[in-house]
Amino acid sequence: MSIAWVRRVCSGVLLAGALAGFAGAGLTPSFAQSLEQQIDSALKPKASPYLTRGLALTPSPGDPKAADEARFIDQLRARSIAVEPSQPGAAEERAKIAEIVRDKPRIDLEIYFDYDSAVVGPKALPALIALGNVLSKPDYVSTIFFINGYTDAKGSSDYNLGLSQRRADAVRHVLIEQFRLPANTLIPIGFGKEQLKFPEQPFADLNRRVQIVNTEQRATVGR
Repeated sequence: MSIAWVRRVCSGVLLAGALAGFAGAGLTPSFAQSLEQQIDSALKPKASPYLTRGLALTPSPGDPKAADEARFIDQLRARSIAVEPSQPGAAEERAKIAEIVRDKPRIDLEIYFDYDSAVVGPKALPALIALGNVLSKPDYVSTIFFINGYTDAKGSSDYNLGLSQRRADAVRHVLIEQFRLPANTLIPIGFGKEQLKFPEQPFADLNRRVQIVNTEQRATVGR
């Protein structure tokens, strides 16, 4: 797989037209299209009493909880405008994000990283390309997304927190650099080994994941 091929695909070319250069990876056009459909379906906003505007939602003026959520997300977004890697958030911040996420459209993706690494390699590309193609759709323009990174339970809490943040940052970097998504619409958050997907199997590979969450809010124009 050549760097030129990766650049062609990641610049927005549909997977189905580029798979000839990805032989041996086990990726087929039907699989790619199916993954994109799964991501798109999972991230569409749920029915809500909020006022709709495209695929993002505007909180009702009389809903203080929604207004507080919007302010909190906007603070995170303002801090995340820079493309450079970020530091893990405070425990209170992560707890509030986890509370918000429970009611939002989301999907867990297996974006593969080598052991103890946050470098995006060839095995991570299929999921990243499918994700980038979906988030590039007009329906999601200016929509704010959380990119939540998780690890399994191996290692210390502090180390896993940093590793998961670096992996969330790496996913965000690909989406910004290769798909030209606005930096101020992608908020990377590392959770480490908090909130294991399979707590009864704390060391299982499936706990190592990246969760994409539609906050159902749009970025403020000009910010």
